[in-house]
Amino acid sequence: MKVKKLLTLSLSVVALSAVLLSACSSDKSAPVNGGSATAAPPDKKPAAAATILDEIKSRGKMVVGVKYDTKLFGLKDPASGKVEGFDVDIAKALAKQILGDENKIELMEVTSKTRIPMLNNKEIDMIVATMTITEERRQQVEFSEVYFKAGQSLLVKKGSPIKGIEDVKKGTKVLAVKGSTSVDNVKKAVPDVNVLEFDNYQDAFSALKAGQGDTLTTDNAILYGMAAQDSNYEVVGQPFTDEPYGIAIKKEEKALLNAVNEGLKTLHSNGEYDKIYGKWIGTPPSK
Repeated sequence: MKVKKLLTLSLSVVALSAVLLSACSSDKSAPVNGGSATAAPPDKKPAAAATILDEIKSRGKMVVGVKYDTKLFGLKDPASGKVEGFDVDIAKALAKQILGDENKIELMEVTSKTRIPMLNNKEIDMIVATMTITEERRQQVEFSEVYFKAGQSLLVKKGSPIKGIEDVKKGTKVLAVKGSTSVDNVKKAVPDVNVLEFDNYQDAFSALKAGQGDTLTTDNAILYGMAAQDSNYEVVGQPFTDEPYGIAIKKEEKALLNAVNEGLKTLHSNGEYDKIYGKWIGTPPSK
């Protein structure tokens, strides 16, 4: 009898253990707080971060950094408050290509010194501001295809003995703008030259007219604009550098870069580029 009772008890323990194990197994998929039992959803891929091009289309306007002090390219009229020039018209034409309306644009003032920081801080979407493409700058920004070809030259008062870069000597006082490639270029051309730097082109031109320097150097296209403001000054000599201008975009923003390059391509093919060039600069360059 004792053996039979022990056997019966053992079988009961085994049966109870099986029930408990089954219950524990079921608990793993049991609903929490009375919810229905469902399979765990698969992991979702994170949504792609919005690009600057997406942001431009979402807000319905393009914010572009341009010069306010550079005649022919970007100059603000103090009376009307309008900013006009070659770069401004190129920016408007790109707004039309990207957003369908050249008026869907906001212009913000930049200088050679502030333009890259403003771009990288996302204060502006792009820079269209007489910006020379250099390898050093390529480390900081993306550049479009070349949209304007310039060369560094010299501006002097008429009658100056300086007729070209060969006349710039060690003791010559040269005026230039901070953050531009012009400073490095003239120092390479004339080692130990005395360069006085200013925040913008109007300040530099005012300094030249005040006799603070012998010559002002930057891209010839900018200098022609200064000479147009005051007939007592002229651009002399041949350009001593190549200065290809590009539109700067924030690093890794390939979608916007591609849109800008496609826009420039269209402006060349439909004749709009030549119209803008002729309006501000003169006869368009041969293709």
